[in-house]
Amino acid sequence: MAEKNNLMEKLVSLCKRRGFVFPGSEIYGGLNGTWDLGPLGVLLASNIKQLWWKSMVQEHDEILGLDSTILYHPKVWEASGHIAGFTDPLVECKNCHQRFRADQTDIEKPCSNCGKKEWTASRDFNLMFKTHVGPVEDEASTTYLRPETAQGIFINFDNVLQSSRVKLPFGVAQIGKGFRNEITTGNFLFRVREFEMMELEYFVKPGEDEKAHENWKKERLDWHIKVLGINKDNLKLVDLPREDLAHYSKGTTEIWYNWPFMGFGELEGIANRTDFDLKNHAKASGKELAYFDPETKEKIVPYVIEPSEGVGRAMLAVLIDAYNEEKAPKAAGEGEEERIVLKFAPKVAPIKAAVLPLVKDEKLVKIAKEIYSDLKKEWFVQYDEAATVGRRYRRQDEIGTPYCITVDFDTLKDDAVTLRDRDSMKQERIKILDISTKIREKLI
Repeated sequence: MAEKNNLMEKLVSLCKRRGFVFPGSEIYGGLNGTWDLGPLGVLLASNIKQLWWKSMVQEHDEILGLDSTILYHPKVWEASGHIAGFTDPLVECKNCHQRFRADQTDIEKPCSNCGKKEWTASRDFNLMFKTHVGPVEDEASTTYLRPETAQGIFINFDNVLQSSRVKLPFGVAQIGKGFRNEITTGNFLFRVREFEMMELEYFVKPGEDEKAHENWKKERLDWHIKVLGINKDNLKLVDLPREDLAHYSKGTTEIWYNWPFMGFGELEGIANRTDFDLKNHAKASGKELAYFDPETKEKIVPYVIEPSEGVGRAMLAVLIDAYNEEKAPKAAGEGEEERIVLKFAPKVAPIKAAVLPLVKDEKLVKIAKEIYSDLKKEWFVQYDEAATVGRRYRRQDEIGTPYCITVDFDTLKDDAVTLRDRDSMKQERIKILDISTKIREKLI
């Protein structure tokens, strides 16, 4: 692992160089708080989302999926409390007019941007992006880009009940874009203005909420360790003090990751939202949002447990945790050199295998391309014939590919290839017919 003080600089450089993440609008000087996913970043994010969906929806009989719109009726945000309460404290430097979060700024010290010590009083700043629906920009056309996907689930609560006939407890999961006009952004993908969220709203009977909260805390922590492959020593559960709770929360526990730029801090939140949202939307809309219990013949407004995590923040934790610098035999010649390797859990890795002919010999290339064509029907794989095979190994190490498959002249005799493991760098000889089985075993 690289030293913490320069790890982020190295990681950001690698992500751009290898096509994981690019600065947003870079050719125009960039736009603060925005990042574009490159070819490998798209695959990494997709794998994380698919693994989340499998864990949350596919493997739970009582959890359903939803994809709500980004734009909601503006009254949604009034009822949810976001217009009144979705704020951060802001202070501004009177000299350079740079703005900072008041809770993260020591106004007894000079401005970090210009060096002057002239601050405004702290004031609340609403984080929602305001926009307008229709051709006329007036108060009646005002709405907001959603800062969370949760409200789309709450306002569809009755639709889900009527169309799916689910029984408590049940959940509704959603992956989608969110937007927050953060006062200050930074630390790469950690705090941005446009992001994607993975959220679950798990509805339970009042009185059963605390047990459900405990169950989800354990399940979500285990997922990060067992599925994403994050080192358990870099994760911990932290119960937030009451003064730090959101306006809707009875209690919130966060999964904290040991970030190199700040130490332990939030990766995922698991909140007990009580019945706050359903009751407020029912009151504001005049639409009953309740569950009829067939056993007691009573109507219940459920409590809600909400695990919520940003895709970008999950990506960042996975990238940081996977990044390693270590000694390895030189790709060309004798001795050792330093190799950079991303030791992703195989299920998370963007590219599952690389197929490499030893040299550009027509017979070897033909076999290698046949293997490549066969494997890419099931997984994202790469074919590479440029440079020495050692240099090609290093390229695949940098993007975290678990396996390299080398076709050599012995392949012409034994119908076998050399399979190289990314982490141990050990090589073994296996039959061409066994390649798919071997890779599949690694991905279980």
